[in-house]
Amino acid sequence: MGNEWAGAAARNNAEWCDEVCRAHGVPGEFGARVWSGARRTPPLYPDAVSLTPEASAADLVARIDMESPGCSVKDSFARLDLEPMGFEVLFDAQWIHRPPGAAPVGPPGISWEPLKSADSLPAWETAWNDGEESEGLFRPELLAGDSTFLAGTSLDGTIVAGAVASRGERVIGISNLFAAGDAPGAQETAWAGCLTEVARLWPGLPVVGYESGESLDAAVGQGFTPVGALRIWLRTA
Repeated sequence: MGNEWAGAAARNNAEWCDEVCRAHGVPGEFGARVWSGARRTPPLYPDAVSLTPEASAADLVARIDMESPGCSVKDSFARLDLEPMGFEVLFDAQWIHRPPGAAPVGPPGISWEPLKSADSLPAWETAWNDGEESEGLFRPELLAGDSTFLAGTSLDGTIVAGAVASRGERVIGISNLFAAGDAPGAQETAWAGCLTEVARLWPGLPVVGYESGESLDAAVGQGFTPVGALRIWLRTA
């Protein structure tokens, strides 16, 4: 089942990447093995994503701009060697899966709900970006797509946690999960609140995503299971 859920998570994540790119005027294309952007994608978003374990390095690099700076590839199954093409490993992570079922109880004092208007996006992005002012990475057009921006707000209305939930054909994908500050257990608290809201909005659907390091540990602590490795490559040569 691990490979099945890793494939579902990779597809769901590529669909979210496609939404972000199209909001920036960069059309993407889904092939049988690869999703790719027609030109350089927005910061932090890959130029290509492998959708199946059979995708080759040639499948990926043949579809993207290899000349301008910042070219990156999401090797969804950690199978490829892109070093000969001038790439280096940026980081490794794990796809994660959580079956539908009882969600953890979110902490008191933090209320979770979807963003209702584009006016809230800058504050959400600023909180996601550790307090750095919004630069418009997340465009208002995204609110009309298949993804939902979830915000955890304190009693005074300040956004202190959040995530993006992307509805796929048979899964909900979670990305961009954050918790303001570095208090112990903040990531676990964010996951608990996020999952409670996801279970309310989309009952009965499994949840997928990818994490690494302490964020992966926090997700596992909230009922997720690692189901496969992925690797992000950045072209530096």
